[in-house]
This record gives sequence, structure tokens and C-alpha cells, in this order.
Amino acid sequence: MLKAAVSSFLLCGVLWPQSPPAASTQDGSKGSSSRVVATSSSPSVSSNRHSRYQPARFAARAGEYYRLLWGIDSLSVKWAESGEVIRFTYRILDADKAKTLSDKKLEPSLIDNQAHVKLVVPMMDKVGKLRQTNAPESGKTYWMLFSNKGGYVKRGDRVDVVIGNFRADGLVVD
Repeated sequence: MLKAAVSSFLLCGVLWPQSPPAASTQDGSKGSSSRVVATSSSPSVSSNRHSRYQPARFAARAGEYYRLLWGIDSLSVKWAESGEVIRFTYRILDADKAKTLSDKKLEPSLIDNQAHVKLVVPMMDKVGKLRQTNAPESGKTYWMLFSNKGGYVKRGDRVDVVIGNFRADGLVVD
């Protein structure tokens, strides 16, 4: 008799619904919740884990390096115009330190070691080089475009941007 009661109790526990109760709306009526609630038995599990499919942009020390040595931050590399161009942007914090990036004499390049390519800034007939070369001003964002004809550089690739002595390593293409 005791075995039958224990087994029926365990069976009821297995069959009992494990979903959270329906959320009530503002008027007090019960409605269905479209939100899925995930619970964890371990308190050390963080809800904002890094996914192996979303690469980290770059380390905090790298950002500090660019701020202190080159006077720039907010470095970004984006896949644009259906992959035909790669757009590199940065924000200037210190115009004196960032003069190298806007020097017309220096030829910028974007290097993708995975694809074994070196992209350059294209020259348009009526527009000229597709980059900003005016005098840098603190607080403004500047850009340059690299030709990706053939689509060798893909989203998620790690690339290096080189302009004279300036080198930004391991930037992820968004």
C-alpha cells in the first residue's frame, strides 16, 4: 500500500505541468504569456554570456591604447553596399594625436589574413579618394571606404587597418 502511494505521488510530480502560470493583464484577466522564462538551478550562470558565434570587438586595453596613443575611439569596420565596400570609422578625441589618420600622403590599407587580401581605398574620377582627409577635429567621426570587389572580406572576419605608423589589429567586420 505504501509503495503504491509513493509511486503515484512520484508519477503525479512527473505529469504535473512545469510551465509558469499565465500572466495576468492590467484588467486582472488571465492572458497567455508569449515570454519564455528560463530558470537555472545554478546562481553562477549569467544571462549575458558571450556566444561563440558573436565575436568580441576588441579588448578594453586595446581601446585604451587607441585613446592614449592615437587620440581616437569607437573604431568600427562594417560590411557595406552588399559587400562591395568595407567602411572603417573612428571618432577623434585628440586632433593632434590623430593627424596621421587623415594624412593625404599615407595610403591606408585593410588586411584580411584569412582571405589573404589587402584592400585599398578606391579613387573615383570626379570625387577622388573615398576617405576624409580634412583637418581632424575633436569629437567628430571620420570614415574611409575600402574596395572589396570580389567579396573576399566577409562579415565576422578579423581585419587589420594600417595607415602609416597607425595599425589597428583584429577588428571584426560587422
